[in-house]
Amino acid sequence: MLAETICAAVSAAGLGIAALTAYRRRFLAATRIAAYALVPVALVMTGLVEWVSGIVFKPTVWAGFGLLGLAWLLFVATRAVERRRLGTSEKPGKAPKAAKGSPAREAVAPAASAPSLGAGSGPRPAGRQNPPAAAPADDFSDIEAILKKHGI
Repeated sequence: MLAETICAAVSAAGLGIAALTAYRRRFLAATRIAAYALVPVALVMTGLVEWVSGIVFKPTVWAGFGLLGLAWLLFVATRAVERRRLGTSEKPGKAPKAAKGSPAREAVAPAASAPSLGAGSGPRPAGRQNPPAAAPADDFSDIEAILKKHGI
């Protein structure tokens, strides 16, 4: 009941200020002040003020908020312990490590275990020798071609 009275008084004061502002020929500002002044009365009429005051002044509501906070704290704590236990190299949700008696093997991508073979670096016949090393002038021929193409 007290909250509704305060809201009505604030609205009446705001409408009075809006009237004085309109008297000074500042109609845009007066309209804006009147809009703000009508908000508290509208909140009272919709029942929102009563609902909020009912939530604020009930101890069971605060106990519920406390339990929500406790649940959130427990969730965060268990996630932190889980991440700490797994270490930084593993992500949560991976399969657990093998038992102590069995050998622990990490999964490897197929491409990572294959040897990298460059062009012509396969097995060579016994009589074939390595090709001669390229001359230093040949190393920059492609760069020279690009520079000539751009007129540099």
